[in-house]
Amino acid sequence: MAATPAPNLVNLEAVSKGFGTRLLLDKVSLGVGRGDRVGVVGRNGDGKSTLLQLLARREEPDDGRVTQNRDLRLGYLGQSDDLDPNLTVSQAVLGDAETYTWAADPRARSVMEHLLGEIDHEALIGTLSGGERRRTSLARLLLTDVDLLVLDEPTNHLDIEAVNWLAAHVVDRAGALIVVTHDRWFLDAVCTQTWEVQGGRVSSYDGGYAAYVLAKAERSRSEQVSEAKRQNLLKKELAWLRRGAPARTSKPKFRIDAANALIENEPAPRDKLALSKLATSRLGKDVYDAENVTLKFGDRVMLDHVTFRLGPADRIGLLGPNGAGKTTFLKVLTGQLAPDAGLVKQGKTVRIANLSQTLDEVDGMKTVLAHITDIKRTAALAGHSGELTSSQLLERFGFTGDKLTTRISDLSGGERRRLQLLRILLDEPNVLILDEPTNDLDVETLTVLEDFLDSWPGVVVVVTHDRYFLERVSDMVYAIMGDGKVRHLPRGVEQYLDELETGAPGRRVVSSGGGVAGAAAASEMSVGTSSAGTSSAPAPAPVDAAAARAAKKELNRLERQLSKLADTEKKLHDQLAAHASDYGRLAELDTELRKLNEEREELESAWLEAAERAES
Repeated sequence: MAATPAPNLVNLEAVSKGFGTRLLLDKVSLGVGRGDRVGVVGRNGDGKSTLLQLLARREEPDDGRVTQNRDLRLGYLGQSDDLDPNLTVSQAVLGDAETYTWAADPRARSVMEHLLGEIDHEALIGTLSGGERRRTSLARLLLTDVDLLVLDEPTNHLDIEAVNWLAAHVVDRAGALIVVTHDRWFLDAVCTQTWEVQGGRVSSYDGGYAAYVLAKAERSRSEQVSEAKRQNLLKKELAWLRRGAPARTSKPKFRIDAANALIENEPAPRDKLALSKLATSRLGKDVYDAENVTLKFGDRVMLDHVTFRLGPADRIGLLGPNGAGKTTFLKVLTGQLAPDAGLVKQGKTVRIANLSQTLDEVDGMKTVLAHITDIKRTAALAGHSGELTSSQLLERFGFTGDKLTTRISDLSGGERRRLQLLRILLDEPNVLILDEPTNDLDVETLTVLEDFLDSWPGVVVVVTHDRYFLERVSDMVYAIMGDGKVRHLPRGVEQYLDELETGAPGRRVVSSGGGVAGAAAASEMSVGTSSAGTSSAPAPAPVDAAAARAAKKELNRLERQLSKLADTEKKLHDQLAAHASDYGRLAELDTELRKLNEEREELESAWLEAAERAES
């Protein structure tokens, strides 16, 4: 007799919920079983948080029924906390437990270290910032034993290191998880299912975000939907996921073989020949050059003899712990802050724009169309005689129909950010500084922003804790680790996390050079006095020319092998299409593809090592 499946921990049965005249959930039925880890995605305002509140019994449905297992232990993290402002951090998280009690528990030590390591445990809750209170609430919840964790935006106010730790922590926990987050890397690392909330419905997909993107594109294709723009965005997303640079070895492991067929005829995510279609001010060969720059705040050395070059077409991501000096570095580089020593040179043609966090300077009573029309009625396409009207520009940024006549004060956070970016681009800058641009943006709006940046011809500098966005938008990654240096990270975020874990000191000062040449040029060594101001640092040892030549030969050999593998992979996909109805042959071809992928990953790892030897 077959075993009876374990009952769900929580069930929604034909649940409907609305606010005012808007119906957020319409006869939704779903359940969460033991061991499920579910990610919830959807546009801002479509009902993601409402769904979580219903599952946690924080809200009652207008119609239908919500049931929970008897004796269910449920932990809920909402978007606001209920911490007592008169308690200390330690009391709020640990109650009356003595230090030696929780210090003997590895899980408690890990939570306290990674979430509250920079917070005074004896500080009163009422004196904490919003981000510190958020971390405290999350720490308190993670130290409780529950059967189901319900988390609404748990990655807010967490840096990349903390997000990486949180992903590992929730995967290792026993019990089920439901999480709403706009951090797509976190969704991929943690979730085994994805729920999409849209139009009052909840659609379920197996796997994390990458699998959801693939399945949604396949579903759209099979149903021949009319949303051509939306489908193209999904396909371009897949193109990036599949066609990451050879040095990127941590691509999401989802059904790449199926994705290949879907994106076979898609253009590269960033076609540099097509970037000139958008009008920007002409950018010369010089953007920003920082030579031997030093900056101190009191006794602290923020920048220590840093040499850095930002060239045309560069797209860089900037990483570092909070307080390490990322914003300070950008201010020095762009001339907002004068260095104590050294020289910063700005190109004559540079027109810079910063994406700020608010729209306070905008009249909220104006409509979207009126506001953009006041700035510029038409915008020319670079190199073309045609022009776009203000309404056509707005349509490109997702403002259609009644959204054109909506007051700015009534826009959602994501819509306001989209409008702000359009306002900035109408001034035709050629250098964009994006400092935490993903705040308040839902996944769909992030995809729109990424797609637009793909076709924008200027320089992009991104500072963000959103790992997916950083890897999606930037071509090179640099780190400021708090030691006064700016370092190139060939392996990107993975290398950054490895070095944080091992405590590896920053050693190299690098320049981005300009485009493709930047990565090869990123081998300058810091020369000058140490931060302590004692004796001059010894000159770097001469490069072993023979070793460098050998490494370059190895690089060329590996690249030829990778190219051959790509050809073999294409032939295998052609065979897959030809034997679509022969399931035996399909299984054999699938096995060959898996072996091919493993071989490619080994070659990519070898390529990375050879690249580092060639640069050192």
